[in-house]
Amino acid sequence: MSKRYEPERKQWDSASIQALRRHLGLTQQELSEKLGTRQQTISEWEVGMYRPRGASATLLSLVAEKAKFMYDAAPSEKKS
Repeated sequence: MSKRYEPERKQWDSASIQALRRHLGLTQQELSEKLGTRQQTISEWEVGMYRPRGASATLLSLVAEKAKFMYDAAPSEKKS
């Protein structure tokens, strides 16, 4: 039985998202294009209006891992 790779699920906060974007050297528009979302969504994440969830949070974690971005986000709570 092979084990599937699953990135560690983290809660992304506004500071972590902005730090990742800057680490990548991207504008909000450029990051939104790479993630397949709107620039306004990136802005809303960075000001703390919303947090990425589900696939968006997973994608951010994969991008961070590939970019060797070290972030200190709290682990998400697992639902029983």
